[in-house]
Amino acid sequence: MTSEIPKLILASASPRRLALLAQIGIVPDLVRAADLDETPLKNELPRAHAIRLAREKARSIQEGIAGVERDCFVLGADTVVACGRRILPKAETEQQARECLALLSGRAHRVYTGVALVSPDGKVHERISETRVTFKRLSDAEINIYVAGGEWQGKAGGYAVQGEAAAFIRLLNGSYSGVVGLPLFEVNALLKHAGISGKSAR
Repeated sequence: MTSEIPKLILASASPRRLALLAQIGIVPDLVRAADLDETPLKNELPRAHAIRLAREKARSIQEGIAGVERDCFVLGADTVVACGRRILPKAETEQQARECLALLSGRAHRVYTGVALVSPDGKVHERISETRVTFKRLSDAEINIYVAGGEWQGKAGGYAVQGEAAAFIRLLNGSYSGVVGLPLFEVNALLKHAGISGKSAR
C-alpha cells in the first residue's frame, strides 16, 4: 500500500506558476483562480501587500471548497513590483505599461512575491521573496516596441522577466523564479513541511 499524498490546490490560473511548480515535480490536483480586489490598502507597503494577497487568495479558495475537499492544502501567491514604497500596477492598458517602463528605466526596483499555504485545519504558513532588479536606461523606441508586442498585459510592473524584457535587465539579485511569479525555494520549503515534495501532488 502506498502512503497517501496530501492534495494540493493552486489558487492561481497563471500558466507561469503551473510551469514553475512542474520544475520541482509538483502537479496540483486542482487549479482555481481567486477573485479578489487587489487594490492596496491605505499606507500598505509593498511587502505587506504581497503577503496579504497571497494569504487572502489561498483562504478564499479554501473557504470556497470547504465541505467538498476538506483534506486539501491551498497554495496562494502574489507578485508586487515596487519603486520605493510605490506599488506598480498589473498593467492593463498600453498607457499603464508605458508609465511603468518609463519609471523603471535606468534604475533599480524591488519585486516581492508572497506565498501562503493554508492547511486543511485552516493554519496559514507564509514565506516571501525579495529581489532587486536593475533596468538599463530605455529609449522611447525600445518602450514602443515592447509595448506593441503586448507581453506586458496583466504583468506586475508592465514587464515579464522571462520574455523579451530580459534584454532590459542589467542586474538581478535574488530569486529569478520569484520575479516570474513563484519563488521555488520558498514554495518547496512550505510544501515539504506539508508532506508534498519532489513529486506529483496527486
